[in-house]
Amino acid sequence: MSKKKACVIGAGFSGLSVATELASNGYEVYILEKNNSVGGRARRFEEAGFTFDMGPSWYWMPDVFERYFERFGKKVTDYYHLERLDPSYSVIFSEEDFVDIPASMVGMEALFESYEKGSSLQLRKFLDQAAYKYEVGINDLVYKPSRNLSEFMDLRLLKGIIKMDVFQSMAKHVRKFFTHPKLIQLMEFPVLFLGALPENTPALYSLMNYADISLGTWYPAGGMFKIIEGMESLAKEKGVKIKTGIAVTGFNYENNKISEILTDSGVFKADVVVASADYHHIDQKVLDAKYSNYSKEYWDKRTMAPSCLLYYLGVNKKLDKLRHHNLFFDSDFQKHAEEIYTTKEWPDDPLFYVSVVSKTDEASAPEGMENVFLLIPVAAGLEDNEEIKEKYFQKVMDRLEKLTGQAIKEHIVYKRTYAASDFKSDYHAFKGNAYGLANTLKQTAILKPALKNKKLSNLYHTGQLTVPGPGVPPSIISGIVVAREVINDN
Repeated sequence: MSKKKACVIGAGFSGLSVATELASNGYEVYILEKNNSVGGRARRFEEAGFTFDMGPSWYWMPDVFERYFERFGKKVTDYYHLERLDPSYSVIFSEEDFVDIPASMVGMEALFESYEKGSSLQLRKFLDQAAYKYEVGINDLVYKPSRNLSEFMDLRLLKGIIKMDVFQSMAKHVRKFFTHPKLIQLMEFPVLFLGALPENTPALYSLMNYADISLGTWYPAGGMFKIIEGMESLAKEKGVKIKTGIAVTGFNYENNKISEILTDSGVFKADVVVASADYHHIDQKVLDAKYSNYSKEYWDKRTMAPSCLLYYLGVNKKLDKLRHHNLFFDSDFQKHAEEIYTTKEWPDDPLFYVSVVSKTDEASAPEGMENVFLLIPVAAGLEDNEEIKEKYFQKVMDRLEKLTGQAIKEHIVYKRTYAASDFKSDYHAFKGNAYGLANTLKQTAILKPALKNKKLSNLYHTGQLTVPGPGVPPSIISGIVVAREVINDN
């Protein structure tokens, strides 16, 4: 019998994952990628002697990556080397208040005690609960395809759902354990990766604190793109063909199936199509309207994770007082959060994040220089322009210089800006989002956009706008989940 042929649209984390799993199970697989290199939001570029990861910069949940490569008889170390960061990251509250987050549990307990007597014991209790959520959440819940409620009718899961605080907010959960405002901010910070306010995020996601504190923050030597290179290499080992620089423009249909994939470089055929490209774009712009899974109104009502302003900087001197990862919490957290999620407007005084990769990886910058990645979270759906991008660059750089007590702007020898308009043009990102859908209770599991098209029997979706959600580990898991469904359905 001839092999079934699968076309995967998009070569990001979820696209490479689903393609490799299908190929490993006997499918003939090819990927069509509109950009000229693989990686999606995790692409890389090199300029003026600097090497920049374009998107994800945090390596959390190392077990997910290990489990992924082990599926195919490989190890992470076959493709890249990991270094655990210590301190994990630094939080800056003011010019006099730089807090290094230690990698060790002993160090974390001492830090918590310095703010609030008795909080080290509370931290242990909090993390014991979070460890259970991580075990059940990451090993069971996120691997559910969420196609119907019956998947969750499992005694262990039903008991777990109660124990995992699915119906309590993260904000309330944290305040049961801690009262000091800085400890609350430290414990609420990881859920910002999920794209929603702590008061709108289920307390299930304290599992992110377990990932942060217990599993640690890591760095793949050579940058986050090393993960992509490893996944690409593995995909090719399994026989996946990757075609870059090819944009999908439409489909031909026959008997409620996609019969042909139309592109700017010709027509392709496949028995199965998996869209790892932006779900909204495929659903609303590429499919014929009668085959869309959802209406325009449905999409407009989705709660999106933030977009962001990104600045890639090359600095011709070494910088003081900065770590590999730096979170600037020197302005009003709640006000900035409301500007992102509630009023959806450009922020007055935003919090921001700075990564100085060269603190860990000297090869990312010329000798004696620094590689700096600066991120400002902003509401999805805002229109940006050069004036706005420069305004926020100056605003944040002024604060960065003041807080760290050093001149930086005059030492910038390379600068590139990336914003919502770039996310739209490069990835067709819905409303210019950077992360996908927010992980609110109303957008969890079966309440997310479905991984399979309801009207076409051979179209599936994977990635950050479907199950299990945004982030690098969930995107990799999404590919595995969707591949399993393709295999089961066929």
